[in-house]
Amino acid sequence: MDYADARKRMVDGQLRPNKVTDPRLLEAMRDLPRERFLPRAATARAYTDEDIPLPGGRAMIEPMVLARLIQLAAVRPGDRALVAGAGTGYGAAVLARIGARVTALEADAPLLEIARAALPSCLPAGAVRLEASDPTQGFAAAAPYDIVLIEGEIPEVPPVFTEQLAEGGRLVAVIGIGRRQGKAVLGQKLGGSVSTVTAFDCATAPLPAFARRPGFVF
Repeated sequence: MDYADARKRMVDGQLRPNKVTDPRLLEAMRDLPRERFLPRAATARAYTDEDIPLPGGRAMIEPMVLARLIQLAAVRPGDRALVAGAGTGYGAAVLARIGARVTALEADAPLLEIARAALPSCLPAGAVRLEASDPTQGFAAAAPYDIVLIEGEIPEVPPVFTEQLAEGGRLVAVIGIGRRQGKAVLGQKLGGSVSTVTAFDCATAPLPAFARRPGFVF
């Protein structure tokens, strides 16, 4: 398979027609070998316009949705970025390619193994700090962050992420609103509080770690 051609067709056929206009982002996704961030059995699907199943009930977000989320974050060179639920590391790699200093959190061992192999093959040493850590708790040691990307659908944004967001920082996530329905949201911290707006409709695979826990019934 000609992966370079597939990357170009992904950018020209999926991203550009769907309001992805940031030239840095288009270049990063045209250059990064997305197939390296997948299990070997799934590499042929690397550039399809769909979520790609991963081990543990997870998924790699489809290119257009990921690109629009990252574009929404308005990344500036040198921004400190946190990626929660980083999976195999592709979203973290894209952020690093467009100039962010990235901390990526993932707790699933098979996904971490893929990320640990893929990231050094695509980026300079130290471009992404990959932590085997509970993604629902953020990572206070490197806070505050200018960007927070939660890489998968969640029911709501845990307060810890807004607490770890810097003044003026942006948070992007997909909030589930029903069966295979969701909305991409942008939150910005101003004056110590975070205001959130809905940016576009989308759907992606839920992040199991963020699922609401059932309460006690008396």
